[in-house]
Amino acid sequence: MASIETYKRGYHSTGRGHQSTIVCGFCGKVVPRYKCNIVFRGFNIDNTILKDIGSENVNQTKQKIYVCPSCARRRGIVQKKNENGLKITKKKKRK
Repeated sequence: MASIETYKRGYHSTGRGHQSTIVCGFCGKVVPRYKCNIVFRGFNIDNTILKDIGSENVNQTKQKIYVCPSCARRRGIVQKKNENGLKITKKKKRK
């Protein structure tokens, strides 16, 4: 008999039990790492503004935030897919 392979995502080769859990940056829900979406929080500043202020006084780091699937859908980071796995396009409003 041929052995049946279990379903695996393309970017994982080990079981899900060894994954660490992460706290969602918006709602605080504890979610496995492989289900999370990553969002960077921060903003870019023009070089002309940096020269006026002085680069020593400005912190330009961006925060890496992990987002759970429900918050990602609600905030528009990820779009929901239909049964066939295709993205749902929003219907245009009639004028």
